[in-house]
Amino acid sequence: MKRLAGKTALITGAARGIGLAFARAYAGEGARVALADIDRARARAAAEGIGPAAVAIEMDATRQESIEAGVGEAAEALGGIDILINSAAVFTAAPVTEITRADYHRIFDLNVAGTLFTLQAVARRMIERGRGGKIINMASQAGRRGEPLVAVYCASKAAVISLTQSAGLNLIAHGINVNAIAPGVVDGEHWDEVDAFFARYEGKAPGQKKAEVGAAVPYGRMGRPSDLTGMAIFLATEEADYIVAQTFNVDGGNWMS
Repeated sequence: MKRLAGKTALITGAARGIGLAFARAYAGEGARVALADIDRARARAAAEGIGPAAVAIEMDATRQESIEAGVGEAAEALGGIDILINSAAVFTAAPVTEITRADYHRIFDLNVAGTLFTLQAVARRMIERGRGGKIINMASQAGRRGEPLVAVYCASKAAVISLTQSAGLNLIAHGINVNAIAPGVVDGEHWDEVDAFFARYEGKAPGQKKAEVGAAVPYGRMGRPSDLTGMAIFLATEEADYIVAQTFNVDGGNWMS
């Protein structure tokens, strides 16, 4: 039997990368999935690629009205939400002396506030429904320690880890498990953008930083979105019912905690 048969899931940032990998994996395990993204056209194309188990939802997690509308649309389309994955996020890098308030707010508005208020909107519906649920937040190894050029992003992901702990302790009383995944360096479009930041600030050739961090992973390579799907599936199953407020490293051995 498929491990998520009969379950429904809302996944944010699901039009590409890690979020899309989660959507595909969940559908493969029997779940019906709502792919939420600010880019509805791309989300629709991704959902069509998955098939009838998937629907596309337009959602801007930096706007409360968009969160409420998107969660409502997903709940209606799926007949309720059993699982939420907060995957939408953005990255930035700069020396501490060059960080701007605008960039700080851009990162925290999505990575932290977007995670919190999407979690809140879904949790309210889960409580009203009375069937519990699973909420999985996407943290990062960057939330485990600081980096010289990544102060704002690191702080945002540290906040996600902390929010996961607090929300997990609060919501388990309603049968809602809140946990998080902390990936390491994951290849894809996201890391092409990250590499460009380091090329600018460290004077590296395009692709050089990406090659360096991949070689430094104890496993021997950068992660792939598919490397994260096993943990995302496990945390959504009944096997993880006794796991509360935890953040799991899935990073090829980069960080031990």
